[in-house]
Amino acid sequence: MNPERIAHFKLALEGIREALTDSGAEPLKPNRGEVAQGTDEDGQPLNEMLQAIASGRNKSRGLVLSQIKNALETINDYPDEFGLCRECEEPIGEGRLKLMPYAPLCVRCQSELEDGGQSRGRKGLTDYV
Repeated sequence: MNPERIAHFKLALEGIREALTDSGAEPLKPNRGEVAQGTDEDGQPLNEMLQAIASGRNKSRGLVLSQIKNALETINDYPDEFGLCRECEEPIGEGRLKLMPYAPLCVRCQSELEDGGQSRGRKGLTDYV
């Protein structure tokens, strides 16, 4: 990858990092209220669901920030390795890098990681036995 493209992706990474840090983590509201104050017990499941959603978003945000940090370190320390898959060392597709400049894996290696090497195609007869 040429130095101009690397500089472009570095700016993109810094912009994404800034946007994520400026927005901050989603607040987690207390799960239980005081029953004596007349809180609505029917609202408890909704509150738990909202907490789970906020917690999941915070976890995803933290993962992306960590991947951005790693990508920026790669750009600064080993610029020739930026844009190469961490597993197979093949170039990560330009489209993938445009969407996620912090992606450490190519589509093929990411799919293998998520699927555990299993195909996500049609189910066979033996899948139901």
